Amino acid sequence: MSEETIVTPDLVDEHPEVAVVEPMFVNLGGRSAFGGEIVTVKCFEDNSVVKEQVGKEGHGRVLVVDGGGSLRIALLGDMLAEKASKNGWQGVIVYGCIRDVDVIGETDIGVQALATHPRKSEKRGLGDLNVAVSFGGVTFEPGHYVYADNNGIIVSAEPLPEVSV
Repeated sequence: MSEETIVTPDLVDEHPEVAVVEPMFVNLGGRSAFGGEIVTVKCFEDNSVVKEQVGKEGHGRVLVVDGGGSLRIALLGDMLAEKASKNGWQGVIVYGCIRDVDVIGETDIGVQALATHPRKSEKRGLGDLNVAVSFGGVTFEPGHYVYADNNGIIVSAEPLPEVSV
């Protein structure tokens, strides 16, 4: 999906029914705009399921990680971002922190997160895959669609026709 085709203000104007995530995220990836079908991970200070998912084919989807808003550890680092990029993920949205932000900023993947933190997460094998997650006033349903750019993040139950996949 071309990042030039994603301009969230234009998409919201054309589709006022979309949900708009409350402004709290920072755009940190190498792609300034990204979007695709949602895959969710719910985890708290353990990125085991995130690591597992980015190791699989992304098929142009976006990984939405509900890290419970924790600001104590990072759930995504440069090695996982690189793996996600190579495996065809469009982006990762982390309701929590990431690390290795300078390298991630040069990686061909969209990444939005609350903040950065230098501490890596625990690996205890905990987390849930493809469950509905809610943060920022929006519920992210697996199979729905998310679009993000420097203006914000929006969620739609259906793919938006203006955005080419």
